[in-house]
Amino acid sequence: MNKNQVTSEHHFPWDHPRFRSWIAVARACQLMQQTLTREIAHLDIKPPHLDILINLYRFDGISQQELARKLLVGRSNMSMLLPQLEKRGLILRRGDEKDKRVLRLSLTPEGRSLTEAAMEIHTGLIEKSMEGSPIEECMIVAKSMERLIGILLKEESELSEERAD
Repeated sequence: MNKNQVTSEHHFPWDHPRFRSWIAVARACQLMQQTLTREIAHLDIKPPHLDILINLYRFDGISQQELARKLLVGRSNMSMLLPQLEKRGLILRRGDEKDKRVLRLSLTPEGRSLTEAAMEIHTGLIEKSMEGSPIEECMIVAKSMERLIGILLKEESELSEERAD
């Protein structure tokens, strides 16, 4: 028996439907990121910038800490990306009126315009790539991924609590 044959004692991850599903989602995300990176390059932004801009578009005045939590990134990532966007005149950072330690973030008019152009490109890519998928299928995938996100966030939170103890 060669090493590629599966016996009842050996089950390789790639032989399991859940693993196959996970790999397919991961590859689709990676390919979409590559495509998005290429398609928004002329706007002189990258997907991490776009994530920030879209969140500021949706949640004007969000704190820097809340934004980092939403994007699942550390403060160091925010500390690198936000000054770049601010220097370009796309975002504003200002102190919170009640707590000066908190920085509130907003888009400038130029930032809002750039974000709208980038969202149009992003939405177009999603529509194009999923146009053959019935809405019901899309919702099944969305619900599955949302459930998975909930599980992973709960585990991450529990690990953070254990580390804090």
